[in-house]
Amino acid sequence: MGVAPVRNLGWLRLPFLLTFVFLYLPLVVVVVMSFNGSKQPFSWGGFSTRWYGVLASDTAVRQGLINTLIVAVGATILATILGTLLAIGLSRFTRSALLEAYSLTPAIIPDLALAIGLLVLFSAIGMTLGLHSVLLAHVVFGMAFVAAVVTARLGQNDPSLEEASGDLGANAVTTFFKITVPTLLPAIVAGALLVFTLSLDEFVIAFFTDGPATPTLPIVIYSMVRFGVTPEINALAALLLLVSFTVVIAAQRITRLTDAV
Repeated sequence: MGVAPVRNLGWLRLPFLLTFVFLYLPLVVVVVMSFNGSKQPFSWGGFSTRWYGVLASDTAVRQGLINTLIVAVGATILATILGTLLAIGLSRFTRSALLEAYSLTPAIIPDLALAIGLLVLFSAIGMTLGLHSVLLAHVVFGMAFVAAVVTARLGQNDPSLEEASGDLGANAVTTFFKITVPTLLPAIVAGALLVFTLSLDEFVIAFFTDGPATPTLPIVIYSMVRFGVTPEINALAALLLLVSFTVVIAAQRITRLTDAV
């Protein structure tokens, strides 16, 4: 019995292309309309960069951006340190699948559930809400992402390198900084970039854990959108897309470098 010839299955690409268009066409529209000279957000009135100038002179947007950068940078630093130590502790000392799953829960559960839980916790201990509470909240879910990335890298490391370092007389601290950290550095950097991206445009958790006097940029955007979409919002969204895509692509390239090493 002969084998039936393979027919052209190019039509199977159609669902992929339709999904691709469905996901990315709105983003393209937002970027294009950010250069719209008209005051109407979705009525083309000629090419113009005027809304980027308007955006730069908006005091609320500037302050929201400053607040967001403070939280994102602080959360990235703290979450990277704690997430790396968490991954090493889980891989080298506990080796408990249950504990590992529990430690990664903040990266899995819905943002709304995590936000409500953190708000209840802050209220229970009498903590005032502000950038410090948003920073702590972002560290909670950020360290879970860092731990996941670093744990994957730890599974590929050769433990004989650390054993050789100890045999040559190096103590645990020297081995950690001379052997462990350099071998994990690509994964640590990739995890840090992911945390920065997630913190930069995170809204739900910030909305629940922030105070009224220190809104982050996503909260500022939300307050602006409630009165309708404007070309200024399109320009701001385009800038956020540029930053997010740049950081995500950099994280992916570093992760690929990690896998190749």
